[in-house]
Amino acid sequence: MTDRGGRSSSPARRQKSPHDVQEATAAGLYGIIVSAAVMAASHAPTAAATVFAVLATLSVYWAAERYARIVAERIHEGHHPRWEAVRAQLTTGGEMITASFVPLGVLVAAWLLRTDLRAAIISALVASTVLLCMAGWRIGSNGRLSVGEKLVSAGVSGLFGVAMIVLKAVLH
Repeated sequence: MTDRGGRSSSPARRQKSPHDVQEATAAGLYGIIVSAAVMAASHAPTAAATVFAVLATLSVYWAAERYARIVAERIHEGHHPRWEAVRAQLTTGGEMITASFVPLGVLVAAWLLRTDLRAAIISALVASTVLLCMAGWRIGSNGRLSVGEKLVSAGVSGLFGVAMIVLKAVLH
């Protein structure tokens, strides 16, 4: 299927709009922070149980966010959302879940290497912190910030991860 300009209008070939990219970035950051919070607060007895807790929690958060957006559209538009709007909500925001895959991979890898569960979780939290710092730096770069401003952006993002590491240390 093509649009009037002869370009493909299929979802697989359509480029994301700047707003879609912003939403995906926000969802990914939120997913990393939520997954780190679940790992920090978890009392799960195994790495597998911790991974399940993280993925289940993120799935609930994703579904709740999608639902809230559909309901908000209903409230503010004054009519039932069109199927296209519902479909768009149900096919976006997955970055909230997929962004946790690297920290969860670190958790599983550390645990498979016979690291005790607490240390494996700390390793995963460090990975989350690094990802948050990298995202902060990238956000600063895309925002054409100076090097100092990029460092602040990376540092603020990383502080969320540091907070989770401190939370883990204090809780357990």
